[in-house]
Amino acid sequence: MEILVTGPDGVLGSNLVRELLSRNYKVSVLLEPGKDPITLKGLPITLFYGNILDPKALDIAFQNKEVIFHCAASTSMFPARNEIVNKVNIDGVQNVINATLKHSIKRLIYVGTANSFGPGDSVKTPGDEKNPYTSFKYGIDYLDSKHKAQQLMLKAVEEDGLPAIIVNPTFMIGPYDSRPSSGAMIIALHKNKVPGYSIGGKNFTAVKDVAIAMANAITMGKIGECYILGNFNLTYKESFEKMGKAIGAKAPTIKLSKKIVVAYGTMSSFFARLFKYYPSLTKELAVLSSEHHYYSAEKAHKELLMPQTPIETAALECFEWFKENGYLKK
Repeated sequence: MEILVTGPDGVLGSNLVRELLSRNYKVSVLLEPGKDPITLKGLPITLFYGNILDPKALDIAFQNKEVIFHCAASTSMFPARNEIVNKVNIDGVQNVINATLKHSIKRLIYVGTANSFGPGDSVKTPGDEKNPYTSFKYGIDYLDSKHKAQQLMLKAVEEDGLPAIIVNPTFMIGPYDSRPSSGAMIIALHKNKVPGYSIGGKNFTAVKDVAIAMANAITMGKIGECYILGNFNLTYKESFEKMGKAIGAKAPTIKLSKKIVVAYGTMSSFFARLFKYYPSLTKELAVLSSEHHYYSAEKAHKELLMPQTPIETAALECFEWFKENGYLKK
């Protein structure tokens, strides 16, 4: 079976490509022109170069493929309103839908986000795939654009017979995080640069578990369905304690109030705009980190046989990869 993965060089894409290769699929990837990602070096894959905003590039990459995994997206959260994010995440998705239909692809697996569903505010009442979207209140184009793209997918399934399944990962931790993205908190823990923890919490999962569930979606799951891919609902205090113990680092012990976190995020956003750099925390992210965003992945566990690797294992694998690749010395 011939498979194409867009966005293959992110932490999810890099793990997914390896999972697909382990199942003896013939894997091709679509990379942005000029990219030479370290996470894909030496892998037996076919490289295509192009942008999802270019329909011609998709035409070339989609030829003779049976399954498409669309992982590519702009995940930028700063500035909160960003037209480039909208173009990549909405216009790019429409281009992928068009190319899928044009080339009679058998199955399209689109990577959305769990935030496209309303979260639960307690472990006992987690959000699921039936909850309506509520994150518009944060004013972040990344979240809004992913929800709009999901609606485009579902509409195309209903009206055009698009053979799509949507997967909605929660917060992923694991190896091959070359940017780094989620793994930045692992590095910060290791370097004792986490001054405290905010009062919120969210759902954490091992990125390898997400990759396995996605690969299973080639033959499992139902067309037109969404699947939240997650595992453990933890407060930030609990998550830092678990990850810190796994990598031999001291977890923060100071509890930070929402007022303090939001004030810092607001100040950080101001200076980032003034001096033109990408901040580690923004006002919007500060608000998010002070709330509880809990989800149930029961549907994915049942229908996609998603594993449940301990978050400690995922943190250690992430840490070891950083160590082997020199990230901890930077």
